Amino acid sequence: MYQLEQMLIGWVERYDLVYQTSLLFRIIAAGFSGYLIGYERKNRNKGAGMRTHAIVAMGAALMMVVSKYGFRDIPNFDGSRIAAQIVSGIGFLGAGVIFVKNNSVSGLTTAAGIWATAGVGMAIGAGAYYLGCGSAFLLIMIQVLLHDVPFLSKEPYRCMLKISTSHYDAVITELFHKLNEEKVKVLNVKIGKSKDGTKIELDLLYPAGYEKNDLVIRLSNDKRIDSVNG
Repeated sequence: MYQLEQMLIGWVERYDLVYQTSLLFRIIAAGFSGYLIGYERKNRNKGAGMRTHAIVAMGAALMMVVSKYGFRDIPNFDGSRIAAQIVSGIGFLGAGVIFVKNNSVSGLTTAAGIWATAGVGMAIGAGAYYLGCGSAFLLIMIQVLLHDVPFLSKEPYRCMLKISTSHYDAVITELFHKLNEEKVKVLNVKIGKSKDGTKIELDLLYPAGYEKNDLVIRLSNDKRIDSVNG
């Protein structure tokens, strides 16, 4: 009887080890998917790269596994409670990569990618390999296509242009004329006086595909303009 009991215990332990190994494979697969997503972000010199996305995906998969399989000994447990907190909790991490400077917002795409990466990890952690890996592939394709394909990636963007000049009247008249010709919308104008001349801050909305650096270079070559930043 004792030997039979030991055999049963050994069989249960081996089965549990195999079972947990299969769950560990889900976490590894999620981490690899997150790594691929982060690789695309890293190639664009974004703040959140391969390690961040891999850890997010692995962490989401781990929490999903614990949420779904970690409370089998408790009757009538709610397996969605931990998983639900992943969706809201990951938002705090995404908020850390969003920056606002001079009315220009950066990091939104990376933050959305981190949030979606958590979803990939949750899907794989739940055992939906096809859904999770397929979503990771779609996420990478969206990041690549909407960034590299010209007719898909171009969209209007907003930025500040700061100019310092001692020839305010002539410069501002010509500048507004150029901006109107190039279909650059002036959203707001702030003018300040200083000992050296006049400081002008323009809040501009550039059309899709507009080369802002060309405008800055042209203005910097104008001898009437003391400094330009934009």
